[in-house]
Amino acid sequence: MEKGNSNLNEYQGTIHQEGELTSSAAEAPLDGMMAEERRTQILQIVRTAGRVRVNDLASRFSTSAVTIRNDLNELHQRGMVLRSHGGAVLPDTILRESPVRERLNANSDEKRRIGAMAATLINDGETIILDSGTTTLEIARQIKRKRGLHVITNGVNIAAELLDARDVQTFMIGGTVRGESASISGRFSEEMFDQFSADKLFLGGAGCDLGFGVSGANLEETMVNRAMMRIAREIILVADASKFSKRSMSRIAPFAEIDTVISDARLGEEIQEKLRLLGCNLLLA
Repeated sequence: MEKGNSNLNEYQGTIHQEGELTSSAAEAPLDGMMAEERRTQILQIVRTAGRVRVNDLASRFSTSAVTIRNDLNELHQRGMVLRSHGGAVLPDTILRESPVRERLNANSDEKRRIGAMAATLINDGETIILDSGTTTLEIARQIKRKRGLHVITNGVNIAAELLDARDVQTFMIGGTVRGESASISGRFSEEMFDQFSADKLFLGGAGCDLGFGVSGANLEETMVNRAMMRIAREIILVADASKFSKRSMSRIAPFAEIDTVISDARLGEEIQEKLRLLGCNLLLA
């Protein structure tokens, strides 16, 4: 989600106009709840729901809309929420899909290391699935010298990368081509995956929130990802640290269904520990 000045500018008038009320209305105790306590609870609600509206919060806390606007403006100034029309949303948690060309250069060093480590888990003669994506593209670049390997993919860029891999047989799934992600998806894609069986799936999610699970930005692609999971004996998530603690629109799977996670050394220790507690084998590149 892009952070711009438009939302703040939209509410600057409100901030200035209501400035006289801020210290009296927002700071006054209400039912034993001081302003900072109320803001803490508002932030918890935003983190749970993803979005809040002024009128709903005013009703919930039995206070005025002016007070709630002041609370949200303060949280906005601290970078904890992003003001929107009539309320606020949580910034940088719901990921929007960016074109594959932009994602190629993002965290490229980490993706290369993750791809190289993932390739060490692939044995000659296996059948693997490579999900569409820029991290799985790095895996494709690392496996061209494998022998007797069968690769099933819905990634147009991955299939193109493997054109010169002489002893790797690539199966391209049919369906609707999505230019934004260089992928193929749709009901026909799901049905085609159901005709295969694979040893390993290398999955690249857009968002990796430990509570919500692995998620994607497009519902049709998410359904294809689920079809991949149904036919794979082992599911391996490849995701750099920047994708963690973020959610995208549609959940692919909870972490309880992921066998191995390959990330990079920037991944926080708390997240590492939680992944292990969830039963994931964690590898850091």
